[in-house]
Amino acid sequence: MLIIPAIDLKDGLCVRLLQGKKEDATVYSDAPASTAQRWESCGARLLHVVDLDGAFTGNQKNIESIRRIREAVNMDIEVGGGIRDMERIDLLISIGINRVILGTVAIEKPELVKEACKRYPGKVIVGIDAKSGFVAVKGWVEVTKVKAVELALRMQDYGVWGIIYTDISKDGMMTGPNIEATREMVENLNIPVIASGGVSSINDIKNLMTIKNLWGAITGKAIYSGAIDLKEAIKLTEGYF
Repeated sequence: MLIIPAIDLKDGLCVRLLQGKKEDATVYSDAPASTAQRWESCGARLLHVVDLDGAFTGNQKNIESIRRIREAVNMDIEVGGGIRDMERIDLLISIGINRVILGTVAIEKPELVKEACKRYPGKVIVGIDAKSGFVAVKGWVEVTKVKAVELALRMQDYGVWGIIYTDISKDGMMTGPNIEATREMVENLNIPVIASGGVSSINDIKNLMTIKNLWGAITGKAIYSGAIDLKEAIKLTEGYF
């Protein structure tokens, strides 16, 4: 199981939000590229980057920060937040981003997901954010009537590389991930599933490791606060997947 550090960008800064609320932002660094280098030096092989301005407005504002991060590290990078047209996907792939994460458009413009998968096979992830099992969109502001597992199965049929599954009631709360909901997602799919939200301790990582075939787990706030030692977490999971 891969441990994947997260960098959330807002106004060019590295921040973390509490339950996705833009007014509850804690700034951790004004140098996201240096933060990326720090996580790579701990042994991370994949970095999760979210453009929060993009997630809330649909218009990415942190492309220069993303470009600097890409230039600063060798590890793979996945980027999400406000990617709602093919032009943006083309741009991110062209600057060396390994995979793009599509969220809101999976509900609103599923044809874009299909097109992106055809153009960039193996480079498209769908991020599914859920509350009580139902999909939330637009930076978690709206909860739909679409079940998370149903959307994931549809996206699998479209040819996406994998799914990032976030229980938004857990994200940033340091209360532990939703193990059963994550397990259900993994058991229903044949493509990689990455868990996100609520990973706050080494014990949480051990609990996630009980989910057979879980591909990876994203951690953000816990590695910034020191609740999780990233190097230790990576050492724990190496050889597991």
